[in-house]
Amino acid sequence: MNEPQASTQPPLPDHLSIDPRSPHHVAAVFQHDIGIRFNDQERFDVAEYCISEGWVKVPAGKTLDRKGQPLMIRLKGKVEVFYK
Repeated sequence: MNEPQASTQPPLPDHLSIDPRSPHHVAAVFQHDIGIRFNDQERFDVAEYCISEGWVKVPAGKTLDRKGQPLMIRLKGKVEVFYK
């Protein structure tokens, strides 16, 4: 049952961001439910990732930058991305 659905999903990029202003934002990917596993633990707060460089960006608590966007920190480790 999952086979026909898999063919309509776009390939997951090496570098992806949830921010629509980013050059690494791919809207077609976000039409499907994706999961991100970082260091063998699923994360739900990832804003950006890069598989080849091995990092994810996550919000640093409730801290905001001067433009009102969440302040991000980069965590290095093993990144795996998959469709749910």
